[in-house]
Amino acid sequence: MTVETGEDFGPWLSRQLKLARMTQTQLAETVDVTRAAVSAWITGRATPRPETIERIAQALNTDLATVHTRTTDTLAGLPVGWYHRPGHADGGRELGNAAAFAFDADVGVLARETCQNSLDERLTENGRPVRVRYTLHELTGGHLDAFRQAILWDELHPHYTAVSESAAQQKVGRVVDAGVRDMFEKGRLVLLRVDDYNASGLTGDDYDDGKFAAVVRRQLESLKSGRTAGGSYGLGKATLWATSALGLVLINSTLSVPHEGRTEHRVIGRLELPWRSVKGRQYAGPAWLGRPDPDSQGAEVARSWWADEETVDRLYLTRDGDEPGTSFLIVGAHDVASLEQSPVDLDADDEDVRDDGTRDIRAMHRRLVEALGRDFWAAMTGGGSRLPLLEASVETRRNGEVLIEEEKVDPTVHQPSRSRALRAFYDGTTVDRLTESGQVALRTVPLRLPLSGGRRGTLGTHPAVLLVTDAEDADGISNQVHSLRGNRMTIKKSGVAGLPLGVNAFQAVLLAGQAAGEAVPFSEEAEEFLRAAEPPEHDRWGQTEELTLRWSHTAHHRIARLTTDVNAAVKELVARPKRSGSQEGTKLRKALTVPRKTGSRRNSGPALPELDGLDATIGAGGEWQITAEVKLPRAGELPAMTPVVLLDVRSGSRPKLDWAELVAVDGCEVDDGVLRFMPRARRAVFRGSTDVAGHPVRTALTRLVLELRVGKGE
Repeated sequence: MTVETGEDFGPWLSRQLKLARMTQTQLAETVDVTRAAVSAWITGRATPRPETIERIAQALNTDLATVHTRTTDTLAGLPVGWYHRPGHADGGRELGNAAAFAFDADVGVLARETCQNSLDERLTENGRPVRVRYTLHELTGGHLDAFRQAILWDELHPHYTAVSESAAQQKVGRVVDAGVRDMFEKGRLVLLRVDDYNASGLTGDDYDDGKFAAVVRRQLESLKSGRTAGGSYGLGKATLWATSALGLVLINSTLSVPHEGRTEHRVIGRLELPWRSVKGRQYAGPAWLGRPDPDSQGAEVARSWWADEETVDRLYLTRDGDEPGTSFLIVGAHDVASLEQSPVDLDADDEDVRDDGTRDIRAMHRRLVEALGRDFWAAMTGGGSRLPLLEASVETRRNGEVLIEEEKVDPTVHQPSRSRALRAFYDGTTVDRLTESGQVALRTVPLRLPLSGGRRGTLGTHPAVLLVTDAEDADGISNQVHSLRGNRMTIKKSGVAGLPLGVNAFQAVLLAGQAAGEAVPFSEEAEEFLRAAEPPEHDRWGQTEELTLRWSHTAHHRIARLTTDVNAAVKELVARPKRSGSQEGTKLRKALTVPRKTGSRRNSGPALPELDGLDATIGAGGEWQITAEVKLPRAGELPAMTPVVLLDVRSGSRPKLDWAELVAVDGCEVDDGVLRFMPRARRAVFRGSTDVAGHPVRTALTRLVLELRVGKGE
């Protein structure tokens, strides 16, 4: 039997001897060969005969297949266990991982950071998207007991007890103490597993530079695959541990590049606890679950190990197939925002909704789906020759049984208008101006890139792509611009100030850097510039330390100018064309009147808001549809005002019409028909429709007067 599918025999045998704490001489004596023969096997100058391999398997106390395939370590060596980093010799203490404090315990934040990392590690050679799957799993009863046994809870318990005893002095300690109490008092534990497929996996050595060490061993190190990468601070991975109330994450990675001759079932666990003292010995903070490294002092330091199928199954780390990628299991997952949700919002009448915590895993499921659809709709959208970069789904289980079926996130459901706009760009079906519903208008907006190193001048102009289309109800807040770059994660969300009156609700998308197209001029340079302009949250573009150091302290002005130009382009696209020759437009303008004050302005009395602009149309149902702009004086607190619409008649009192709808657009709020203005706002806009049932005559035959009255307008 000479099957050799795993690691080379020499390196594999050398490691097994270390694990078994056996010397080459001892092995030679046991299998009845010379010391030189064993040395030749280890250096690769020779291989043992089949009958000798059988004796080697007996000496290592393992089966013959393990020696032949060499895809896992023998079980004769040092057992898997927890290694806790000893306290610092100088007495220093870390009372938690500072990187984790950059994020909230929020599954929405977790989804944003982990999905961004998976996009960054997508394997691009095959052109397929990275597939990211989130699985919530609640354990109770025997399932919980078996899992605690699998993670060697008895070894961890003294450390958690020590942290709980000092919880009053430590924020991290209080979170951990609450997590442990929740598990025992409620008899439940929530696991949240994040799997990605068609990704690079945690490649590289346990300690040397590489993706494995960057994630598992180090803090604030970011090793990204290209210029379009979303992350740059090395903080995103901390959200995994921040989401765990127990500070515990288990990892199983399938590698795209073999390590030690293997790719599957590379397993390790990392625990983040504050400094603690256990049985008179001080510990610095982090701990690792793994196989003791025989090369470390006293063989104490734990390193990753190649686990078998049974082990990964007991740890809830089983992956679907052998596609490269990584599975992160967050133990004791919690989400503050979900816990604060009202039971009414969470299907409280459902038979499966119980008071033992099921509500919060349902809410966590919903919030994960919403966050993925909100932040990654563009990465999940394809068209033309552009394929989606991402597929994402969420599933919820309890004790192995499906509670909520796997839900694939559909960008056309969560962001219908924006995904339509992006697809039109990919398909080449955009137009120059919006003339019909459903169209997508395109403009290019210049981003003038500065020279690096503080030098004056412009490197070049990058034409960012602006897409504008009609808004739909499912989009959320309308009249916004979503900005993104190469990895197609939404970076910046901003409204457009100073819109013309009466514009239809719209949504806009700005594609910058390589999102605008790899062949677009200066796309790589724009990608690098904008990435440097993002803070750790990657939620805006502006002044950052990196931008100042690499370019100049005024470099962010280029981004501000881009924003100004984008807003101007949006206004030009959504503004209604002037109808100077339209008889209908002339009639409507004549039919709507704003009362004007005559005589000199009073020098006493408080300044009041004044109507400053109106736009009106007649709706399909015969109602007046009015959009009004209000000029607000500079005053500390403005009085509430009521808009009153009256019929203009030649004699007698003017009949008052009722509002069928009255809504705030900008700078104000509507409360029971009364306008209340925002502090420090200079202008306000509101929109209303009259109640046709109260019209005494046909709308086309009437003229209106719109007034603003103090208070409730009596």
